[in-house]
Amino acid sequence: MSFETFRHSVQALAEAGWLPAALAWGFAVNALLARLIAGPLLGALGALVVIKRHAFFSEAVGHAALTGVAIGILAGEPYTGPYGALFGYCLIFGIALNYLRNRTGLSADTLIGVFLSMSLAMGAAILLVLAGRINVHILENVLFGSILTVSGRDIAVLAAVALPVAGLIVVFFNRLVGASFNPMLARARGIDAATLDYLFVIMVTLVTVAGVKIIGAVLVGALLVIPAAAARILARSLAGYVMLSVAIASVATLAGIFLPMQFDLPVPSGPAVILIAGTIFLICAALRGLKGASA
Repeated sequence: MSFETFRHSVQALAEAGWLPAALAWGFAVNALLARLIAGPLLGALGALVVIKRHAFFSEAVGHAALTGVAIGILAGEPYTGPYGALFGYCLIFGIALNYLRNRTGLSADTLIGVFLSMSLAMGAAILLVLAGRINVHILENVLFGSILTVSGRDIAVLAAVALPVAGLIVVFFNRLVGASFNPMLARARGIDAATLDYLFVIMVTLVTVAGVKIIGAVLVGALLVIPAAAARILARSLAGYVMLSVAIASVATLAGIFLPMQFDLPVPSGPAVILIAGTIFLICAALRGLKGASA
């Protein structure tokens, strides 16, 4: 089924009253499809992010995306989607950070702090140069996401990233988890932990950048971490942990579209998604606390 066929089918069901009325609008269908792709992917990858303790890294890549956007606009790319600079800059950012982490002996959070500070400073300097050329609302969309601006091109980029990354997660999940828990044992079993680290960094970077337009640069890293953290509290097995993380991320992303529209709330879709995910996390934490108190 093509995107246009899907969109018209959803709009027809919404007009007939079978789906929420908001889906009669084309931009809402775009947002729905984007979230249906992004939610499960971010949930599955987020489980690995939490296992490998890369939460700060995913946040740093999300913030670095702002600098990538600034570089793209400065280079003449369309301000609605400067994907060349976004992917290029963020991949360099992530790979260079991982390279130096393996060779300097500095802790990951120290290097991330250095890289992130430099990146934000460069982004701020470029944005000052561009101040007279771009509308400030464009930057708001980049920072916090906007369902109003999700286009067919954005969905295509997200899908092009989601398919190979989802395949890599399925193929390498056990090895990535094994290398995280016991790198020495992984090497003894012939697993190249260093190469897997670079693969993981590239996957997180690609998914984070692809999700910037949907969730926002400031918040996309949070959607990698919060559902997985909530799932970690309740899950009793690794498989259950991953499935629960995917479910929480999917619910948060979909609810973040419809609740603000349904109740006419002046909340951007990106913050709405994170607030819902955070609420689910607090509920999970409370349930765990009550269970512990009654034990």
